[in-house]
Amino acid sequence: MKVVLVGFRGTGKTSVGRILANRLGVPFFDTDALVEQRAGMPIPEIFRRAGEAHFRALEREVVASLRTAEGVIGTGGGAVCDPANVAALRRHGTVYLLTAPPGVIHERIAGSDRPGLTDLPLEEEVRTLLSRRNEAYLGAADVCIETGRRTPAEVAGMILGQIRGESALSPDEQRERDTLLGKFGLETVREMIRRDPGLMVCGIAGNPCAHSRSPLLYNRLFQHFGMNYHYTRFEWPDAGTIVRLATLLALKGLSVTIPFKTDVMRHLDEVDEHAMAIGAANTVVRCGGRMYGHNTDWLGVRIPLAHRRGARAVVLGAGGAAAAAVYALCSLDMEVTVLARTADAARGLAERFNCRWGSLEEFKGADADVVIHATPVGMEPDTRSLLAADDLERGTTVFDLVYTPPETPLIRAAREAGCETIPGTEMFVHQAVEQFRLITGIAVTPELVREMLV
Repeated sequence: MKVVLVGFRGTGKTSVGRILANRLGVPFFDTDALVEQRAGMPIPEIFRRAGEAHFRALEREVVASLRTAEGVIGTGGGAVCDPANVAALRRHGTVYLLTAPPGVIHERIAGSDRPGLTDLPLEEEVRTLLSRRNEAYLGAADVCIETGRRTPAEVAGMILGQIRGESALSPDEQRERDTLLGKFGLETVREMIRRDPGLMVCGIAGNPCAHSRSPLLYNRLFQHFGMNYHYTRFEWPDAGTIVRLATLLALKGLSVTIPFKTDVMRHLDEVDEHAMAIGAANTVVRCGGRMYGHNTDWLGVRIPLAHRRGARAVVLGAGGAAAAAVYALCSLDMEVTVLARTADAARGLAERFNCRWGSLEEFKGADADVVIHATPVGMEPDTRSLLAADDLERGTTVFDLVYTPPETPLIRAAREAGCETIPGTEMFVHQAVEQFRLITGIAVTPELVREMLV
């Protein structure tokens, strides 16, 4: 058994950890204490003599040494900001994020001899670092527990209950969950949860989403990192029902696809700046009963096109994927034109980003250095293409965001025309790298993702 406690200073990790370890009859490992043992001096002295970077290096060594440990592990406040630490802590363990309001944390740690990590007054430093670390905390955690109004013994009791498989759902909620899983055709998931109440669930939300390769990728990554997670499909006609089922499961994350990327946002508690600007969320992280929306699609477009900064670009389509593409291209200082079947749809998207617009019939290959296809045309089993080889100019970069099949009719036409081609699998790979980090706190490389997709 491996139980990991993470969170900011003053949230009770050490106190809760000692009680929990005692009740479970297992060792308690305090990473800060182990760092001090390794350095032969207290942490304030480490900071004074060698600085924070040296402390973090020692912390990384200590966390790595606990990769296969069994017991309760209490971590330093900034440990999970390093994805390598998260990967080590997550392996065959369950991670609990302990939280408390900034004012409570300030009261608890005031008078400590720990050096500040900023030049700010302590109360302001707490708020600043909490905001800066929030994404890392949420990603690294399996379960979030608020400790501000609970004693360490109460928090330890909550964790013990979860370890023993006690459900936080009422009998009526459990019946509703099981009924919805049956309606979704997820009887296998229902049985997995019954056999293993500690199983964490993730999935793709869409209609349709049977074509998605996300279940293959995520389940292989979960196995690779030793995580007790399962990734499934939530295919249903409306986003609200999917979100309701998500709230009844031990669900950590959702990948969101057609047609819910915009609709899902009204069900979320917080939405990040990129998803807000794009008007679509393709990633949902859930912790502590709250849902956080993100958009990683734009990075899936931006990264493969970084070499074409400042180019003239045409985006075909005006939906959620097109909005992410326009946002990415604008971040690369490209001159963007949006073309769609209806000029009004193109205009609506283009005006949000101060771009040119028009109808698909206005496409002229000579006017574009980069062409991004952001409609479902060409997605299996559709064999159509919006453009033919003679519509394109040699040397143009053509990026088709459709990734099933890997070689779409448009990609074949672009190759015939002598264009540089970027298949939709590249968008999928790069957005998945960021999505996996947001949901799990673990950094993966594009190479690992490609390997897992084979």
